[in-house]
Amino acid sequence: MADKREEKKKKKERTPGTFAQMKQVYQMTKKSDPNIGWILSLSALGTLLVFLLIGIALNNWITFLILGLGVAAIVVMLLLGRRAQTAAFAQIENQPGRSGAAMNSVRRGWIVEEQPVAANRNQDLVFRALGRPGIVLVTEGPHSRVNSLVNTEKKHLARVAPGVPVHVIETGHDEGQVELKDVVKTMNKLPKALTQQEMQVVSGRLSTLNTMRNPMNGLPKGVDPMRARPDRRAMRGR
Repeated sequence: MADKREEKKKKKERTPGTFAQMKQVYQMTKKSDPNIGWILSLSALGTLLVFLLIGIALNNWITFLILGLGVAAIVVMLLLGRRAQTAAFAQIENQPGRSGAAMNSVRRGWIVEEQPVAANRNQDLVFRALGRPGIVLVTEGPHSRVNSLVNTEKKHLARVAPGVPVHVIETGHDEGQVELKDVVKTMNKLPKALTQQEMQVVSGRLSTLNTMRNPMNGLPKGVDPMRARPDRRAMRGR
């Protein structure tokens, strides 16, 4: 019993509290967004002022001031989450593996491959995810170069998972491409085509495909697809 209590105590000490987590997110955000302090302060003060004025008008300013404090705290947390998410994507913008990092911020309902399923010497990468909409390939690199990687991957998928929809999301800033911050939103907007049971079957087939090949084959030297891994808490906007 003493050992269990000691273990719980150590675990609690290792796990940062809510305020400590918010402090970490704030510090990370400030590196890319130096005005975040002013923005949060003005947002909180503006919210408090609105509630205070309403309270004065209704001759109940104390109650509305207390309500305003709670609402101001919520506004600050939501705003910090949004700004932190933007800052997190900005920090990985030019790093190899950024598309995979963006995919990993997706919430429940998806099975995301940690490593790229295709790559070339130009450091262009293709990452894969499986969800209710089917299989999603997220690319990293110019369309002219990643297109051949995508077509090859589609052929592999057609053999192990025929009939399963395959969606392609190209990341970037060119026409027809999706910015990193919008990757998860684009994935979640895809129409559902598979049931949970069908997802499990397809997942098993994809696992078989992975064992048939080394997903790291073709990666140029010096490219670490796991390098672009910012704070997931910030990526999800808390």
